Amino acid sequence: MTISYTDADALTLEADVLAYAIGDDLAGLDAVSAAAGADLAAYAKAHGFTGAAGSHLALPAMGSIAASTLLLVGVGKGTASDRASAAGTAGRQARTVGAGSLVLALGDASLGREACERALAGNYTFDQFKPEKDRKPALDQLTFVGDAPASADRIAVRADWQSKARDLVNLPAADLYPATLADWVHKHLGTLDGVTVEVWGPEKLHEEGCVGIIAVGQGSAKTPRLIRASYRPEGATTHVALVGKGVTFDAGGLSLKGTPYMQTMRCDMGGSATVLAAFGAAVELGLPIALDVWVGAAENMLGADAFKLGDILTYKNGVTVEIHNTDAEGRLVLADCLIRACEVEGVDYLVDAATLTGACVVAVGGDFTGLFTDDDDFAAALSAAEQQSGERVWRLPLHAPYKKLLKADWAQIKNVGGRDAGATTAALFLQHFVDGPAWAHLDIAGSSFHDTASTTYAAGATGEPVRLLTYWMESL
Repeated sequence: MTISYTDADALTLEADVLAYAIGDDLAGLDAVSAAAGADLAAYAKAHGFTGAAGSHLALPAMGSIAASTLLLVGVGKGTASDRASAAGTAGRQARTVGAGSLVLALGDASLGREACERALAGNYTFDQFKPEKDRKPALDQLTFVGDAPASADRIAVRADWQSKARDLVNLPAADLYPATLADWVHKHLGTLDGVTVEVWGPEKLHEEGCVGIIAVGQGSAKTPRLIRASYRPEGATTHVALVGKGVTFDAGGLSLKGTPYMQTMRCDMGGSATVLAAFGAAVELGLPIALDVWVGAAENMLGADAFKLGDILTYKNGVTVEIHNTDAEGRLVLADCLIRACEVEGVDYLVDAATLTGACVVAVGGDFTGLFTDDDDFAAALSAAEQQSGERVWRLPLHAPYKKLLKADWAQIKNVGGRDAGATTAALFLQHFVDGPAWAHLDIAGSSFHDTASTTYAAGATGEPVRLLTYWMESL
């Protein structure tokens, strides 16, 4: 992949596809019509294209336009956000036609970094199980008309790790389960300079008292794992721990999901993919930060040994948990990892990511990641990273009085808090296992996987919020 920048007239640049920004009421189309030698406004209106944000219209290039295909991308009122989003649309449409080269002419010379990352995110597709004849090649040349960003050499790194996360999440559960997820970590992280990888299998999990990972995984023939990768660069003054939910398939256990809800449950390890990819990006970018990433990997099935309603788990930190729903399993797995992450001396920041609750999807939909923290500065820093990545977060209340909803009859807490404030009570559950570092919980149930395609993302994994976490770590 080659990424370049130019101040040349976009209409003179040769490429498979030229993506050209058009505003509301076809603002900006006159110059394109002049170069094409045709009344493109009439053509656009006949096809319902008005330049509204999120819209697009492809047509063969003509006249003096050098590109093979002209892709008009709507930018609405022309905000930076709409123009960057149009880059994602351009990347997605380029992949649809199998374009090898794409020129982005978005009408804002300063958007090079964000536009290129959005275009590469849009260009992704997961097609390894499709016939060769049905696969479309990815871009090998991306040109932005405008200024080269100071961090131009880092764009491909962030985009590549976002794609790696998407590949992981999109793999079927028959191919990705706890043992093969551990193999992936050895292959992709363990080979990076300065990174060490440790994997605990069933025997070690029992020795270490990882009761949540054991319980969730004991109903499956695929045995669970706890996976840790560490990075200690010279001169690091900040220490970050990342924790990810790695439920590689979630049938719900004895609280069995219905078929429609189970169809895409390979995505329930999206949190692990997010933190593993963010870790990899941080290492490849050479960030001077001490890093640990922890993943609890298990399949939540309903075999003869499956954990049961009414079971009580006693965690290493002494917290006892009564099981009221075996489909609220991700928090049980995360608890073991959070305890271990806090045991490491010197951790300053702890972030967990998980496809944790449907309640978060109901609250903020698929365009936002739910953010929970009681540290205002931490929340502000993660929100600032949103401005760079374009991956949206929305802070939701970590409201301590709701802890009463977790009160159990036979144990200290139960693993569900009821229908009300479901995303908040899940976060409050996790807080019982955090001691020491500044902590933030990211509920990515909506943002990390989309059942249908959007203007930027193909259906399936989005890789959010890999870049947001990477930008936040860069800010440290």
